[in-house]
Amino acid sequence: MKHIIILGDGMADEPIAELDDKTPLQAADTPALDWLAYNSSLGMLSTVPPGYEPGSEIAHLSLLGYDVPKVYEGRGSLEAASMGIDIEEGEMAMRCNLICISPDGRIKNHSAGHISTAEADELIKYLQSELGSDLIRFYTGVSYRHLLKLRGGDKRLRCTPPHDVPGTLASQVMIKATTPEAQPTADLLNDLITRSQELLPSHPVNRRRIAEGKDPANSIWPWSPGYKPAMPTLGEKYGIKHGVVISAVDLIRGIGVLAGLKPIIVEGATGLADTNYEGKAQAAIDALQGDADFVFLHVEASDEAGHEGDYQLKKRTIEYLDHRIVKPIIDATLKMDEPVAIAVLPDHPTPCRRRTHSNAPVPVMIFRPGERPDRVPYYNEEMAQYGRLGSMRGDQFIRAFLQA
Repeated sequence: MKHIIILGDGMADEPIAELDDKTPLQAADTPALDWLAYNSSLGMLSTVPPGYEPGSEIAHLSLLGYDVPKVYEGRGSLEAASMGIDIEEGEMAMRCNLICISPDGRIKNHSAGHISTAEADELIKYLQSELGSDLIRFYTGVSYRHLLKLRGGDKRLRCTPPHDVPGTLASQVMIKATTPEAQPTADLLNDLITRSQELLPSHPVNRRRIAEGKDPANSIWPWSPGYKPAMPTLGEKYGIKHGVVISAVDLIRGIGVLAGLKPIIVEGATGLADTNYEGKAQAAIDALQGDADFVFLHVEASDEAGHEGDYQLKKRTIEYLDHRIVKPIIDATLKMDEPVAIAVLPDHPTPCRRRTHSNAPVPVMIFRPGERPDRVPYYNEEMAQYGRLGSMRGDQFIRAFLQA
């Protein structure tokens, strides 16, 4: 049997008054997801181990069955793997956002108004020319998500993810050392932030963006430091022979690469609501019709809508996932000679009201052809609690899905 996980990032939520006290998942028109629910086993999964913040990297590592305390080395190291950038001995990698700070010094958004990759590339190359050195290196990623590598950096830092604190004064959430030995690293990073705020506003890219009524990328924001991770592959853990990962997000591709999955790049995949849903679905179908025995298909759009606090957009992204990814995959896999098991879940909730992640359990469903289903009529945060999978945590989901 082959396997595919369809992950709607941040898809789970909390009841919203404007949606008649329903979550976006409950309010959305999702016939394909509901058909799958009626023919699947359902349950709830806790994806965030105690003591960790509910970041996508933590949730993804956990739901794939990894022991987070043993393997986690920060977002930067994961994204470096996706970008093919090696982290050498004595080096530290960090996620480096381009963000927008309002004139009053508050973090307006974590994405510089979802800046394009082409615009961001100009800015990152400019920062490298002005701030980079043999010890400091900036690398272009996708949209607002980039990489900063420091030689000799100390990861014992308290860093605040910018998507967690919209509206907060940037000066209140600067990087802090958690040990005296890490203070030089904290000082260096805070100096880079300050200097970026002096350099970026006058760059032609930002002058154009302001003239067009867009948010400028007027600051960097480094966070999630770590060294080179050591992770067993999913093949070593569960016997997967030919796995692939499909995502527009470097972080997820990086986790996939370190887990032994081959990344598939889909043209027009953006990580936003305008992503190429059909292209992603077809890439997954083609992989399953080929030699892939495991597909991890990640869609970021709902998470970004949650961070924007846009519940109507989040509802639409869930409907896009249903109509344009889940349905064609169901239709195609049911016709394949080899049976295909399908799992659907978020990695964590991203409640629109909070505009950040939460660590609440997420609804999970597992469809396995020929297996007795729960006959739960809808897929959402409430109905999944009635499924026979019950409450899961750690590697219980991936083991149940792969029957490992």
